[in-house]
Amino acid sequence: MLTATKPAKSTRLAKGCGHLRRAEILKAAERIFLRDGYQGATIRKIAEDVGVSSTALYMHFRDKDEMLLEIAECAINTLLASNTEIVARPLDPVSKVRLMLEAYMRFGFENPNAYWLVYCSAPAQISGPRQDQVNELSARCYELFQTTVAQIEAQGRLKAGTSTLAAHILWSACHGLVSLRISRPRRAWESQEELSTAMLDSVLGGLLVG
Repeated sequence: MLTATKPAKSTRLAKGCGHLRRAEILKAAERIFLRDGYQGATIRKIAEDVGVSSTALYMHFRDKDEMLLEIAECAINTLLASNTEIVARPLDPVSKVRLMLEAYMRFGFENPNAYWLVYCSAPAQISGPRQDQVNELSARCYELFQTTVAQIEAQGRLKAGTSTLAAHILWSACHGLVSLRISRPRRAWESQEELSTAMLDSVLGGLLVG
């Protein structure tokens, strides 16, 4: 489990700032989910972190499942928007795939809490329509990526295997780098840009012809 220092309690916002308070609650939930684990996180802990009562918190969220799903939905929507924009560019598929992977890793590096919750530790027992919506967004995001990898295969540029295998390898490599970088922050890592560039050069070089 990741460790986190206890943040200072938030100052109370004035009435009429409901959208700001909702965002503040989600940030607090991210921190506490990471610090205490999903099962260890409670509405009371999250409310205390934000500086509101548990009753007031329930005015914004039904339960912590809803908080986690909103964090996941926001994160995946960000990646879906990025992939959609990249696919629309007049570029060759290799360049598009590289840009997608760079955007994926950059999102993880810049949003470590959300990334860890969505891709490393989100509890599988959460279900319902909201979870189905999150799963659908995730599937659309990955479909854009895999379809673009399939275009590389159609050009005869894969050294071996299928586009499905290549997509799995590329995503796994990026996820491994991001999750290790997040979970081992005290290690003397090279810069994020150097790590990302060297890893993509190596993996793409091993998979592609030319």
